[in-house]
Amino acid sequence: MSLTQAMYAASAGAFNNQRRLDVLANNLANINTPGFKQDRLIFRVPVESEKEGDSQTSYLQGSASPIPSGARTDFSQGVLRHTGNPLDLALDGTGFFCIQAPGGTHYTRNGRFTVNEDGVLATMGGHPVLGKGGEIRIDGSDVSVDGEGKVSVDGSEVGILKVVSVSQPESLKKAGNTLFASGGSDEKEAEGVKIREGYLETSNVNSIKVMTEMIDISRSYESYQKTIQFLNEATKKSISEVGRLA
Repeated sequence: MSLTQAMYAASAGAFNNQRRLDVLANNLANINTPGFKQDRLIFRVPVESEKEGDSQTSYLQGSASPIPSGARTDFSQGVLRHTGNPLDLALDGTGFFCIQAPGGTHYTRNGRFTVNEDGVLATMGGHPVLGKGGEIRIDGSDVSVDGEGKVSVDGSEVGILKVVSVSQPESLKKAGNTLFASGGSDEKEAEGVKIREGYLETSNVNSIKVMTEMIDISRSYESYQKTIQFLNEATKKSISEVGRLA
């Protein structure tokens, strides 16, 4: 491997580690966000036709240099934490709450709800939480939600929460504030999921594991930096020696 190829490989390694650090840092920053789902950076080996550059420079990339192919969301369930607030709801099982957002129906596992200025059950951002019949109006003070999602106000049923599962969760796209936009995946009524009133699902980020990974990646990043510095000095030395010979 030439000095130029080695420099490219070291630079690519440092860049990939920086991308991994960015993803892990975002996960760690949301460790206390209810319903947050962590991301993992996915790498793949490009095929020959995907190499960047022209025929004069593509050889620098080698034949098996992994490249980031985007982040994949881990939808595993977080721990359910008791809050005692009747408007805090957690899903115990596979599924999503449906939210009416400006871009259409979105999905979330964050059940920290409230009553918005229009008197309907909503997210903390004010977006209505959908029931099977549309928005759920809360006109009263005593709110209760059973395990099947039936919402009662002062003893009278006012709606049933719409909880769905999607055929391809990996196609969902994060839309901010723990909301997911549909990526074209079909939805259907969730089966086997229970709603826990007075609970919130915590983030599925394992802080100890993430911090350990960040330390390992930081050390690897520093090694790449030292390698790049060494190769840069070696290149300068080679150029200098060629100049003296000439």
